[in-house]
Amino acid sequence: MPELPHQFLSEAPIALVPVLVFLTTLLFYDSYRLISLTELLVTIAAGIGLGIASYFVNGYLIGSLAIDYTAYSHLAGPAVEEALKASAIAILFFRNRIGFLIDALIMGFAVGTGFGVFENIYYLYTFHDAAIGDWIVRGFGTAVMHGGATAIFAALTQSLVERRATLRIWHFIPSLAIATAAHAGYNMLQDMPLVAAFAVLVGFPALFYFLFSKSEHAVHQWLVHDYESHEQLLADIESGRFAHSEAGRFILGLTRRFSDAVVESMFAYIKLHAQLVLLAEKRSLAREGKGEAGPSPVQIKEDLRHLRELEKRVGRTAMMVLWPHLHFSRRELWELHELGA
Repeated sequence: MPELPHQFLSEAPIALVPVLVFLTTLLFYDSYRLISLTELLVTIAAGIGLGIASYFVNGYLIGSLAIDYTAYSHLAGPAVEEALKASAIAILFFRNRIGFLIDALIMGFAVGTGFGVFENIYYLYTFHDAAIGDWIVRGFGTAVMHGGATAIFAALTQSLVERRATLRIWHFIPSLAIATAAHAGYNMLQDMPLVAAFAVLVGFPALFYFLFSKSEHAVHQWLVHDYESHEQLLADIESGRFAHSEAGRFILGLTRRFSDAVVESMFAYIKLHAQLVLLAEKRSLAREGKGEAGPSPVQIKEDLRHLRELEKRVGRTAMMVLWPHLHFSRRELWELHELGA
């Protein structure tokens, strides 16, 4: 096992702890507890993996491109690193693992945290003769910048998705451009490192406080409104009114294309889907009040398993026909994932 550099143990906390404290603070302000510890750790690990990947990609490009290191760090480096970090966030979006601005900010910052932690560990081993001021700048400035830039990317993408109620690959482009510009702007201040670190420590907390305040209110309003609409949907299903609604009549009309058993499974699927989403919303509202609500995890697991069984009975083709008429949103898919987690 290689020997640690002489000053590693005294310098490492300065280089690594600030960004972890910043991430912990973001989690503390999430009153809805939208992200589990497992999800958070996996996301940080993904950021570390992307940091390792950037080491090789940047090394290859610096050796291949006919530009010096300073020019590379101002132009190509930020684009490469932000694109790598953004890839992890894009996967979370496409898998419906991000539902609100709050968890977009936290997951984005978590990816950047992992990236910044790896980068600073690498520099601690490589430049162990650096002055303590360098580690202050890297710990309080560069690592937090990595988290903040990726958080901005995730938050802007979530805003675009909310506005358009859909997700397309080009939705990531404006967000990536802004995150890259923020990263490049920080790197261009490398001749004034204390100014750059100060800008990060003042700018990002103020921005995140504003976005958290705005998003917490939006989450509450959405949960209350959606909770009421799902309560109404369940009441309509149980009273028989749903069968006479536009969606209900459409499903009954599918008996000409699908068997009675498939149509029956469709109605059962809609009812159970609404029950589970309603339960997820009830639990989120209860967490806001520091309480808990709902059945046991065992019952939830069984209900989710039954939902998947119903989806298989309905079949992929029938689900594709049915889905557009149900108006289930990406957030409802996210809620079901959170309920299962």
